[in-house]
Amino acid sequence: MRHRTFGRTGFTTTDIGFGAWQIGGAWGDVSEADGRAALHAALDAGMTFIDTADVYGDGRSEKIIADVLKERGGERPMVATKAGRRLSPHVADGYNKANLEGFIDRSLKNLGVECLDLVQLHCPPTEVYYRPEVFQALEEIKAAGKIADYGVSVEKVEEALKAIEYPGVVSVQIIYNIFRQRPARLFFQEAARRKVAIIARVPLASGLLSGKITRDTAFAADDHRNFNRNGDAFDVGETFAGVPFETGLQAVEEIRALVPAGESMAAFALRWILMADAVSVVIPGARNGEQAKANAAAASLPPIPENVMEATREVYERLVAPHVHQRW
Repeated sequence: MRHRTFGRTGFTTTDIGFGAWQIGGAWGDVSEADGRAALHAALDAGMTFIDTADVYGDGRSEKIIADVLKERGGERPMVATKAGRRLSPHVADGYNKANLEGFIDRSLKNLGVECLDLVQLHCPPTEVYYRPEVFQALEEIKAAGKIADYGVSVEKVEEALKAIEYPGVVSVQIIYNIFRQRPARLFFQEAARRKVAIIARVPLASGLLSGKITRDTAFAADDHRNFNRNGDAFDVGETFAGVPFETGLQAVEEIRALVPAGESMAAFALRWILMADAVSVVIPGARNGEQAKANAAAASLPPIPENVMEATREVYERLVAPHVHQRW
């Protein structure tokens, strides 16, 4: 697999990493055995970046990661987790040093380490980015040796631009895919200028860009693609990248015609993201070992020709942008 510099942290990571939301929960029935197999397959393929969060399965994801890494031994990949979504209510005032340190202590225990590689604020309310004391608290927790670095996971481009004004923020996780192209404009330029790492999440638009979902696809009751289509549980942009389901299916059919013969649409969608040099790592999820292997293989695909990239932009501007561009 190819490697990219992870901002100014000194880390280098494989350009495709492992998104561990699916092995935690909210994606229907993914057994712990399947989750472990998916992670083993990703690491066997050479992936050196894992992204998780303390709320994925109420710690299940972090604990699976800890068990698998202990079982494997040897050199550890970079493990990034997130903090903040355990707050109830999830409000800006909850992002204080006491709460953050409590969440971090829990993740340290779940992951079985003394220092976390990277902690990201987990899509906090926009107001948090206008509170310097939150980032000062992270600086103090870093100075105490509990975290090596910190970053943010954001919903909106505006939040990303505000976050990187804080000099201690080393990374931004943001939704970026064929259906969410706005980050590639001003934000990518600014992040590159400041040497901030970019983690691209929701790369397949919750599976829409795999090309395997149809109007008749049934989702389990505990799958966010069922219960969060209207943003009832969390930001609607996390589900199908915020694109209305029928519109997404129409756009997928047009994009399908652009995929080279012999390539899967999912691999094409991942390679599309990697065409942006500013992206440090893309983090597709996997429900099982086969999906993890397929994700890893996408990194070795040849570059996408400019005329094809332009064709994807045209589909985005015509069908998708009216629904998502200004919102996120």
